[in-house]
Amino acid sequence: MQHETFSLYELNSRLRGVLTECFDKHYWIRAEMSDVRVNQNGHCYLEFIEKDKSGRTLIAKARAMIWANTFHLLKAYFENETKQPFTSGLKVLVAVSVEFHELYGYSLLVHDIDPSYTLGDQAINRAAILRQLEEEGILSLNKELEIPTLPNRVAIISSPTAAGYEDFCNQLENNTQGFVFYTKLFPAVMQGDRAEGSIISALERIYEHVDQFDAVAIIRGGGATSDLSCFDSYLLAANCAQYPLPIVTGIGHERDETVLDVVAHTRAKTPTAVAEFFVGQMQQAADLLEVLEHNIVSLTNQYIQNEMVKIGALETRIGYIIKSWEKEQSTKLQQITVNLKKNVEQQIKNNISKLDIYTKHLDLLSPENILKKGYSLTLYNNKIIKSAKELKQGCEIKTMFHDGDVVSTIK
Repeated sequence: MQHETFSLYELNSRLRGVLTECFDKHYWIRAEMSDVRVNQNGHCYLEFIEKDKSGRTLIAKARAMIWANTFHLLKAYFENETKQPFTSGLKVLVAVSVEFHELYGYSLLVHDIDPSYTLGDQAINRAAILRQLEEEGILSLNKELEIPTLPNRVAIISSPTAAGYEDFCNQLENNTQGFVFYTKLFPAVMQGDRAEGSIISALERIYEHVDQFDAVAIIRGGGATSDLSCFDSYLLAANCAQYPLPIVTGIGHERDETVLDVVAHTRAKTPTAVAEFFVGQMQQAADLLEVLEHNIVSLTNQYIQNEMVKIGALETRIGYIIKSWEKEQSTKLQQITVNLKKNVEQQIKNNISKLDIYTKHLDLLSPENILKKGYSLTLYNNKIIKSAKELKQGCEIKTMFHDGDVVSTIK
């Protein structure tokens, strides 16, 4: 059985023809711009994306381009009308034509833009989250933490298979200064719907050993701006803003700033730049130690010289002072001995007199003397009776006189 066959190029050519015939005009579409880039020739390459109603899941994506001559006019027009830069995260209304190339596939070519269209969902969400964090007073908390002088114990949150993680580790391990770093990876999902919970879970695991680390590095390689939407999460930002360790981020390219980057202690462009930051901190400490070492040696030498001069002068004075002091102290000691002896003798006499007085008082206050004066004591069950109400008929009481006891029964 014979089959009609095509080369890939032939099939793509037919597809291109069909699309050109069916989509032969400009179409106005609503979409969010992502991964906006301008090359050296002035052409703008970007992605258009659309999310579901929850704003969390991408449901459509398309490559797009704006040729340099059109981009120059559209960008100036858009920024003049909206008073904001033409950048990723904006939701736009654009006129496009459908393009299909045998080699590069499907894309959209932008011809016009409506600047009256509002900010995209990503930008609105980002602005709202930052405003909420600021109102709650936690936006800059992590930035207020101090990086330790020697931040060489680093907890890393990253995907273990990410190229950025490998670049980060290589940069630390092979630093030219030979600084030693102790790192531990806490694996996490770094894009998509699961990223928020996964990164927060990693932060919680680090918190269980918080005393063992100086800082946290959250790193991820580059990629499309749309892949970074998980870092515009309020819950993740709030956790990082209030975290007890300084957080350093390297999760995108220089043009991509997420909410997490804003609340972090330090934001670097890439994972490699994060590693360079830690190496730089160690280098600052090393430079400071070198300066301190030089100052200590210099000041110590100067101090020793000054003290040697002083010691020479003091040796002569000390000999004279010691002799004078010994003579003076000997005289004082003799006088103290005499005074002490007198004071002790007088104190003994005073205490003997007081003791005699106390003895007489005790004799006068003793129960035997009181009973001799005609008083008596009544006891019931060996307890002194102070009131008649304490006794009832039939109680056997004991009355004590100075010359004997009498037992009675209450009738």
